[in-house]
Amino acid sequence: MGECAVRIGLARTSTLEQVTGLEGQIRDLEAYGCERVFKEQVSSVAEREQLETALGMLRDGDKLVVTKLDRLARSVQHLGQIIERISTAGASLVILDMGGTAVDTEHHSQLLSKLRQSVPLNNVISSS
Repeated sequence: MGECAVRIGLARTSTLEQVTGLEGQIRDLEAYGCERVFKEQVSSVAEREQLETALGMLRDGDKLVVTKLDRLARSVQHLGQIIERISTAGASLVILDMGGTAVDTEHHSQLLSKLRQSVPLNNVISSS
């Protein structure tokens, strides 16, 4: 990560009632070193202004960090669109819990295309 690169976190719950879940995500993102954390309490199918703002901030070397994949995208197609925007910005995606392991696409260049093409992700990504 370059000297100007930043870690940008994104925390999301589907409803306003999921306060504990949102607080837990924020805690995990801050512990990972995110300098800025965007928070959303909306369904993944709703308009996601905080996601758009976070994606718009990404620059070369930055990392977009989420706790779990289903907090980021609503479908494999949506994930592909997000990954394309992250890649275009020269940034990488970090998923803190991907089957019990953190995944950073900066160190797994082929992971981006695998995530985009992977049908089993439909089981990982919820419609919440």
